[in-house]
Amino acid sequence: MSFVRGQKDFYAGVLFIAVGIFTIAVAANYPMGTAARMGPGYFPRALGSLLVILGFFSTLRGLRKPGEPVARWFLRPFLTLVVVVIFGHIVDKIGMALSTVFLVVGASAASPEFRPKEAFISGVLLAIACVLVFIYGLGITLPVWPDFR
Repeated sequence: MSFVRGQKDFYAGVLFIAVGIFTIAVAANYPMGTAARMGPGYFPRALGSLLVILGFFSTLRGLRKPGEPVARWFLRPFLTLVVVVIFGHIVDKIGMALSTVFLVVGASAASPEFRPKEAFISGVLLAIACVLVFIYGLGITLPVWPDFR
């Protein structure tokens, strides 16, 4: 019998602890400041510390109380995360219009009901709306199309 009785609580706690430690490590190079005059490292360290504490209690609960097992992982939903990260990296290079179409089509591909033609049409319509709202309406300085010069 495994010593982990509640897998969801245990693994969620381990994830919280890992993210908290990572946050604290990244913020270690920033000046802390005081409670009255907070520096840029104050909030990330406080948040990271709270995540570690929450993770400790969640992990402890997973060791003590029985719970549901962790469900099988599916890789298709992670495609959405990958597409969003790629979108963030390419929007400056290929422009808002093409990167929005890529985002919509790529994220739609994660669905079992994916239809490429409908996703492309939706992507084009959303790209038009995004260009009108964000670039012309709000004046955000992003290229609409790639610079071929």
